[in-house]
Amino acid sequence: MKAFIKHLLDLAVEIQQIPAPTFAESKRAQFVQGLFETEGLQDISIDSVDNVYARLPGKGQARPLIVSAHLDTVFPVETDLTTSHRKGQIIGPGIGDNSLGVAALIGLVWLLRERKISLPGDLWLVANVCEEGLGDLCGMRAVVDRFGADVHAYLIIEGLSLGYVQHRALGVQRYRITAKTTGGHSWSDYGQPSALHEISALVTKLTAIPLPSEPRTTMNVGRMGGGTSINAIAADAWLELDLRSESPQALTELARRVERLIETASRPEVRMEAKVIGQRPAGDLPAKHPLVRLAEDCLKEQGIQPKLMIGSTDANVPLSRGLPAVVLGVTNGAGAHTTGEFINTEPVGRGMQQLLQFVDRVWKSG
Repeated sequence: MKAFIKHLLDLAVEIQQIPAPTFAESKRAQFVQGLFETEGLQDISIDSVDNVYARLPGKGQARPLIVSAHLDTVFPVETDLTTSHRKGQIIGPGIGDNSLGVAALIGLVWLLRERKISLPGDLWLVANVCEEGLGDLCGMRAVVDRFGADVHAYLIIEGLSLGYVQHRALGVQRYRITAKTTGGHSWSDYGQPSALHEISALVTKLTAIPLPSEPRTTMNVGRMGGGTSINAIAADAWLELDLRSESPQALTELARRVERLIETASRPEVRMEAKVIGQRPAGDLPAKHPLVRLAEDCLKEQGIQPKLMIGSTDANVPLSRGLPAVVLGVTNGAGAHTTGEFINTEPVGRGMQQLLQFVDRVWKSG
């Protein structure tokens, strides 16, 4: 097992070294395609959005299991991807989210063959795109459009989620809000509305909206900008807004309130508009569902106490369509989405054993 883990971690670093910002994953996709070919998998292809597919044939006629891990990262292409090692850790941008998850697709093939495990149905491995940022899960949408309900289940692998069973999908709605005015000179045209002032006033009104703690609901202005010069009244400004809730109904109501505020902020000399730039649909699998119970059992058998949780991941797509899906991790660590991201190497063996047990037993779970 020690040699296996080293091989897997080396592969994770090799994957991590290939830049893969959302919407620009093609080089990493081609690399994974080569890995699938080296392993002698069947029906290897890259689709129109750069998802990479491969099939490990099963021995029976059971419906297939889809195992997917996202290729993309939050880091721009110019990010320094240098990794470093300290005792029991590997540090590097994107190493856990989600280079290790992608490497685990290949690791599963290695373990299944090493243990001579025959599966009753085909195992489809998918390295998918656009899970992060404004990708809006378009990669996973393409995966579920392709396979639909004619599957046994969907398993999503995240590198940094060991110990958690994500079986609930957090609803997300995202807006880009723009303000436009005539603008002008900061002295001679003083008194004319400024787009930056207007959009800042809107932020104050938005953040004054009371949000319920149950169901947990959040709002975040993640980015904003505008204007041309310190001595010019801004003619345009913008912000990006992220709304989330455990409840689809609460999210819908919050979105309505936001849209009403935007409408009332517009007047003849100020044009305020909102465009939806992302929608992650909500959904869930009951905690008593056999797939969730199996995931919990596989963790317990590795000496890990499972925690059920909600999240915003690729699983949102199948769960929102009423299809069985869970998210499992390979290891733990910290610093996701920062250049100081790191994974702990010691738990990787147990994480991979958990995934192997899940894949081996999933068809028996009902």
